Parts: sequence; C-alpha cells; structure tokens
Amino acid sequence: MNSAKQVDVRPKILVVDDEPEAVELLQFNLEQNGFKVLTAADGVEALQKVRTLMPNLVVLDVMLPEIDGIEVCKMIRRDPATAAIPIIMLTARAAEIDRVLGLELGADDYMTKPFSPRELILRIRKLLQRGSVSPEGGKVIQIGDLAIDEPRHMVSWKGTPIDLTATEFNLLKVLAERRGRVQSRDQLLQDVWDYNTLVDSRTVDTHMRRLREKLGPAGDLLDTVRGVGYRFRDV
Repeated sequence: MNSAKQVDVRPKILVVDDEPEAVELLQFNLEQNGFKVLTAADGVEALQKVRTLMPNLVVLDVMLPEIDGIEVCKMIRRDPATAAIPIIMLTARAAEIDRVLGLELGADDYMTKPFSPRELILRIRKLLQRGSVSPEGGKVIQIGDLAIDEPRHMVSWKGTPIDLTATEFNLLKVLAERRGRVQSRDQLLQDVWDYNTLVDSRTVDTHMRRLREKLGPAGDLLDTVRGVGYRFRDV
C-alpha cells in the first residue's frame, strides 16, 4: 500500500488584508485558478508567513494593523532570503504618491480597489512567469564588467552579485538584448510587463530609478532619452 503523501505543487499566494470580505473574494478567485492561498490579517503575521512559508507571490494591502503594507514591503525587500518574492500592492489608496511610493520601495505591481479579479489573476500569472527560470534555455549576456545570467536569473558587476526582483531583472535583460536601440515606455510595458491595456507609463520610470540605484556604477550604462524612453548604451 502506497502511503506517500501527495505533494501540493500549486503556486503559493499570500494574501495580506484585514478586510475579511476582500480576503474571501481573493481566496475564492485564486483557488478557482489553481493557486494555493495563504492569508494574513496584519503586517506582523504577514512577515512571519513570508519568512516561514516562502510564498511564490504576495498580494499586499497598504492599510494594515500593526505594521502597514509599505513597511512590510520594505522589510521583505531588505531580507536577502525574501527579496526576490514578487509583490502586488492592492489598496484603496489611489493617489499617485501612494502608487509611486509602493513601486519605489520594491512592489512589482500596484492595483487599486475596487479591482477586477480577472485582471489581478492575469498580473499574478505574468509575474510568476517572469520569475521562472528555464535551465535548458537562456544565455549569459556579458557587457564589460556586467554579467546577466539568464539561466540562473542572476546579475553581477565585477563578480559581485546584485539582488534584483524578477521585474527588474527582465527590464535589464530586455534593454541589454536591445542595446544601442531606444525603447519607448509603451514598448517596455508591453515586453517586460506584458500589458496590452492602458497602464501608467510612469511605472517604467519608477522601476528604472530603482534599477539604476541597485546597479550602482553599472547604472551609467542605462541612458534616458528625453521624451522617448530608455536605452542600454552600446559599449
């Protein structure tokens, strides 16, 4: 008799929200689409579950008891063990400053309530695909002292690793693959974020600022072409 326990291979999504109705709605839609759902009602519980259960993605509300979502996002990104976990901020705070702050602090995406469950599922799938690694495919892009290792999803400068989120990695990879050619914000939204609907192009600007900061001296390889977009310098 085979007594081996069946392993649950569904992607784990941690939903962090203090509104039971919102959690119930998200849990239902996520489970219907093949995800395993973990939940947390405050920032302290969220951080504990991120560190112990290592979810594949976090859907994070901003207004939370104990520790707010902005601080939770910062702490997830600060810890090397959790820094690469994709984060989608889902919040009733629609002001531009809140959206920009969330993206600046490391969120991969930002949606406002009320939201479309279908669109959220789409964005979750895109983020998880973006962070997946194919051992068979891919290549290593070497540009001077900068190495972009696609199979291992790693970036290094003069041999020193640079921690990037899945979105930052793909943004850098797309620009490097097309070095010397200007990429418009709309083109990057389509090719990196895979958005076919109208999304604020300033999302690209926010991620570019964060990417340059993380790259340090290598950030000088990324040019801003005013009024157009961005270009990886052809060196």
